[in-house]
Amino acid sequence: MKPKILITESMHECIIPMLEACGYEVHYLPKIDRAGILNALKDYTGIIMRSKTPADKELILAGQNLKFIARSGAGMDLVDVEFAESKNIALLNAPEGNRDAVAEHTLGLVLNLINKIRNADNQVRNKIWDREGNRGIELMHRTFGIIGFGHMGEAVSKRLSGFGCKIIAYDKYKKGFGNNYVEEVSLQAFFNRADIVSFHVPLTPETRFYVNDSFIERFKNNIILLNTARGEIMPLNSLVKYLKLGKILAAGLDVLENEKMAKLTDEQNKLMAELFALDNVLFTPHVAGWTVESYIKISETLGKKIKALKLVEE
Repeated sequence: MKPKILITESMHECIIPMLEACGYEVHYLPKIDRAGILNALKDYTGIIMRSKTPADKELILAGQNLKFIARSGAGMDLVDVEFAESKNIALLNAPEGNRDAVAEHTLGLVLNLINKIRNADNQVRNKIWDREGNRGIELMHRTFGIIGFGHMGEAVSKRLSGFGCKIIAYDKYKKGFGNNYVEEVSLQAFFNRADIVSFHVPLTPETRFYVNDSFIERFKNNIILLNTARGEIMPLNSLVKYLKLGKILAAGLDVLENEKMAKLTDEQNKLMAELFALDNVLFTPHVAGWTVESYIKISETLGKKIKALKLVEE
């Protein structure tokens, strides 16, 4: 009998023949709910998930025969990593699949902000021709700082290398990554030099609300802030406060502290209303890594990683 893999969410279906060629029986059930997953999981060797439901202790215990949990995306924040590892379950994700999309989206956000493109477009549509009010600034004369130099941060630095700007990066857990276009710096040097700050860190207990008041106040310069990582690293109240004070000159946000618009608290609704009123804030709906190409590459990446586990005899 072939070992079985359960796919619980929509993925590019190129992964199915890849896994079948490795000797797996693949059940593609993107409409399955949590109850269905919990009921069926005992029969599966592996599960491929995204964000429908957390892979918490309850789910992991339901998967009595699980050998791996794969996440169709870059982060593992919905997985109880410590508990899964205690059960000798391999954990897989696919940052290689959407790093290029995230990098290009990050550049799109910053170029839009520094050239006031969204605001200028709105004005022209209303027959307002304001050249001076929409004068931009150039990346070439700024220091672009990257927090977190994993797959995403490195991809951003490569895209930036052609703009002629100074690129600096800080990563608490990675050293020796500097090269001819990015300078590895200490956190203090980062605070002293950065003009534009882009976050590329995972959501962990350590990074939750990492970008708070005390963090933002440490910057010597007023900054442009970009977040394509996880919204929960940055509390909305700090973001609004420092936009009002001018310490944050502009913000490009692909992610938010609470992305469930229908379930915002009263306080979050108030803060979001303030953000919506600002023309120096640009939003996108958590789509930085969400391209036609990344949809395919994520499936291909996970397929290769599952094959590399060698759980099926060839």
